[in-house]
Amino acid sequence: MNEALGIGCDPQPETGGEIPGSAGASAFFLRAPQPSAIPVLVAVPHAGRAYPGSLLERMRHPGFVALRLEDRKIDLLAEEIARQTGAALLVAQAPRAMIDLNRAVDDVDWDMIGGGAPADVGSYTPGKRARSGLGLIPRRLPGLGELWKRRHDPVDLAARIAGIHEPYHACLATTLATLRARWGAALLIDLHSMPPLTLRGGQPGPELVVGDRFGTTCHGGLVASAFHYFAEQRRGTAHNRPYAGGYVLERHAAPTSGLHALQLEIDRSIYLDSRLLEPGDGFAAMAELMVGLVRRLAGEVAALGQAAGATGWAEAAE
Repeated sequence: MNEALGIGCDPQPETGGEIPGSAGASAFFLRAPQPSAIPVLVAVPHAGRAYPGSLLERMRHPGFVALRLEDRKIDLLAEEIARQTGAALLVAQAPRAMIDLNRAVDDVDWDMIGGGAPADVGSYTPGKRARSGLGLIPRRLPGLGELWKRRHDPVDLAARIAGIHEPYHACLATTLATLRARWGAALLIDLHSMPPLTLRGGQPGPELVVGDRFGTTCHGGLVASAFHYFAEQRRGTAHNRPYAGGYVLERHAAPTSGLHALQLEIDRSIYLDSRLLEPGDGFAAMAELMVGLVRRLAGEVAALGQAAGATGWAEAAE
């Protein structure tokens, strides 16, 4: 049956957007088997590693900044998940240092933009993320301070929004809509990695954090199933704290309309080596864990779609 569904196949990626200053490099790629094998899209907004020279030249500490901002090599884990399950896969190749796809386009710290806020912004108050230094363009990091040697040009900001942010989110929305049209429901897993967490008293924190914007972006049964699965696998998991999900979930989730979305944060020390640079000994086990999760949730999302009158799951199983 897997061959009939396209699971294990590697459809040619569709590329989209353009990274300014990169001689035409695409901002993201999409692999989406047609017809879809399961009603799940795995998206990776923060693992991009295509750094134009002009961007690196602006950074105060390019090597440290890149590693701190990236969800390091989580895209490789996502690719393995998609290969084994047949899930659609959307991966940003533009780096988070250039523009953060999990932020709204108005979540800007205009003090870091030459000329300040444009006139049409009005009495602008930066959002919480921008105030913390991690707005649409990251400004500073704990322990490193300011990331940039000089302010950014407003023309550069506009080019990044038009070339990266807008087409990425348009592609994400279209892919989810296509999945919902076939299955009656669709699930977005917005995949991230996090530094190891520590609890009070120095005890190790959870290995995974599931975010659903405090119950607003996903059917409760799917969230409960995810936690039940992780408990079965003896994996420490937290819910919404310290990561509840951001702009991606806010923009694309609509559970009452069959569009469900979860943010999943994975402790990067579990799947990377001791330097947190390359896939390590735990990579295969984490891939197996995530494949099991996606397979379980896919069936439940399809059941939600069937309850709404869709027939895609039955057709795919024949």
